[in-house]
Amino acid sequence: LGERMDHFPSQMSGGEQQRVAIARAIAKQPEVLLCDEPTGALDSKTGIRVLEALEHINREMRTTVAIITHNAMIGEMADRVVRLHDGRVESVERNATRRPASEIRW
Repeated sequence: LGERMDHFPSQMSGGEQQRVAIARAIAKQPEVLLCDEPTGALDSKTGIRVLEALEHINREMRTTVAIITHNAMIGEMADRVVRLHDGRVESVERNATRRPASEIRW
């Protein structure tokens, strides 16, 4: 994103805006990163890039990443999936076979 440093957010694509938001969030090195629909309104290719960035943050920075999404396929990359229904926890499942973000399809 270095080439976009002098641009306003409105001059960036949705994916670039998401990556800037993630960079701002991790600048303070949080222990937990809450991501509300991080792939919303993005095409699948850009969504994968955002998920790969979150995966990297989780693995390399040892940051817990909680993703809130309506896209159930994203759960395939999680250690644990918490499903809600009408604001209540419906189930909590451990994912025995995590998929890398690059293999997520939707």
